[in-house]
Amino acid sequence: MGFLLLGLTSVSIAQDTLKLDLRQAEQLFLKENYELIAQRYETEQAKADVITAKLFDNPELNYENLFYNHETKKFLETSMATGQYAASISQLIKLAGKRNKNIKLANTGVKMSSDAYFDLMRTLRYDLRSNFYKTYYGQQSAAVYQEQIKALEQLLNASTQQYNMGNIALKDVIRIKSLLYNLKAEYSTLMNDIEDLQTQLRLMTRIKADTPLQLVLKAEDQHNELSQHPYLALLDSARANRADLQLSKTSVLYAERNLSLQKAMAIPDVELSLSYDLKGNYPEKYTGLGITVPLPLFNRNQGEIKKARVAIEAAQNNLSQQESLLENEVYNSYRSALRTEQLYQSLDQQFNGDFQRLITEVTKNFNSRNISLIEFLDFYDSYKENTLQMNNLRYERMNAKEEINYVTGSVIFK
Repeated sequence: MGFLLLGLTSVSIAQDTLKLDLRQAEQLFLKENYELIAQRYETEQAKADVITAKLFDNPELNYENLFYNHETKKFLETSMATGQYAASISQLIKLAGKRNKNIKLANTGVKMSSDAYFDLMRTLRYDLRSNFYKTYYGQQSAAVYQEQIKALEQLLNASTQQYNMGNIALKDVIRIKSLLYNLKAEYSTLMNDIEDLQTQLRLMTRIKADTPLQLVLKAEDQHNELSQHPYLALLDSARANRADLQLSKTSVLYAERNLSLQKAMAIPDVELSLSYDLKGNYPEKYTGLGITVPLPLFNRNQGEIKKARVAIEAAQNNLSQQESLLENEVYNSYRSALRTEQLYQSLDQQFNGDFQRLITEVTKNFNSRNISLIEFLDFYDSYKENTLQMNNLRYERMNAKEEINYVTGSVIFK
């Protein structure tokens, strides 16, 4: 984790708390994520298959020697007078372009593994960014709870003193306690959810499990307008960049190249040999040139050829399904993002600040006894609900655009 020590300790906000923005999280993800590393290993294994496909068959050397001569009662004789040995060397020659077809098939396997890697990256990157935004806005909501809990604790202490002095009724103290307990219970549930989200972030970026995270959303992380990207442009981007669609296309190519190879396998290979025999043939010191060719009378690789044809049909069907899925995903994500953006833009962006100033005035009026406790607590509850809804809407807005990045396989919204 040297990258963390060099790149991120300068932004820590406490001794054990890591201040992390989205760019830093993505850098750690690309470098440290276990699943991406595992997929890279699979790509390297696929590249090793290409090396294997390029190799030629090894020649074979055969040697036979007289073991025991019962006439001379000697072992392993090689002399012309009383010995005998024979030797041959042979080489298999593959016909019908089998070697080149194997190389093409292996290269297609590398392409499939690479497509799978980028599709995995696309999925995990969406999970990372969505998780980041949800955690960030969860932490913003948690800060509201902390602020309200602290204020209500002070109010409860003051109200308890007033009750002991006989200035307020017990029901008012109980009402404040009830709201405070509810806030603490909701805050505890929210913090549990945030901790679960942070656990996923740590796993995806390989940050130590006991490292508290404080997420930061920089100004440049804000997404540009959805209206700048029409639906048809997004659909074209998806067709050009979706790794799972490319994987489906590559699967069709793999099946086609496998069929070509299986057809070639039906053509027999030729084995050439050169032999020498001391005295076992006529004439002595015999040298011969041989050729071996299997006769394709029964096995012409019919089964594998049929399987390869069926695989092409299956791959083409999968490609058609993937294209249909892509179109539906892009359309659905685009429409959802539009609705969320329209809702967000319809709200008064100053409303949250105005509401915060209002709650400050309400608190002053309550302290001056200008409004009742019930009115004060209602304002407090409305303030909390409004803030939580705004944070949730902000998350949904950001996540909707992240979904567009995901379904198009592009970084349209940075």
